[in-house]
Amino acid sequence: MVKIVAKDNPVLRGRAETVKISEIKSAKIQKILKAMSVALAREADGVALAAPQISLSLRIFIITGKLLEVEPPFGGSTSKSQSTPDLVFINPQITKTSKRKVAMEEGCLSVRWWYGEVKRADKVTITAYNEQGRKFTRHGTGLWAQIFQHETDHLDGVLFTDKADNLREIDPSQLHP
Repeated sequence: MVKIVAKDNPVLRGRAETVKISEIKSAKIQKILKAMSVALAREADGVALAAPQISLSLRIFIITGKLLEVEPPFGGSTSKSQSTPDLVFINPQITKTSKRKVAMEEGCLSVRWWYGEVKRADKVTITAYNEQGRKFTRHGTGLWAQIFQHETDHLDGVLFTDKADNLREIDPSQLHP
């Protein structure tokens, strides 16, 4: 079983390595993507996970497909007849950010039960490769923009606590009464 590492693990502080495009469809990378999805699915409150969070220094992050069901990036709705697959971002690069910054509440699966406010661009454009090795661009606002920035920070060795104001620990039993 793959475990999510905690904030003191050194892999979280290094710059993750670029994945060779020719290796994206390899059994090794596909196995890593599956392991990341399984690890993220075990966390009821998790929305995204970066490879360094499972001790792998690779420029990969995923966003739970469940988020598409509850907050589609462009409005509208998705079919809930079957589960939506996780979104995969390999070698992501933020290519554009809005000048407007918004303080947003954040937490992290590697910094459990700590929360704080981080000023993030409220609109972001990101380019990456999917699990088939196809390049794509996504635009995100609000929560989507926040996730793109938070996960890209992970790939650069930055934790949200490095940027957060008003850090506080919350007893998990108080989060879900």
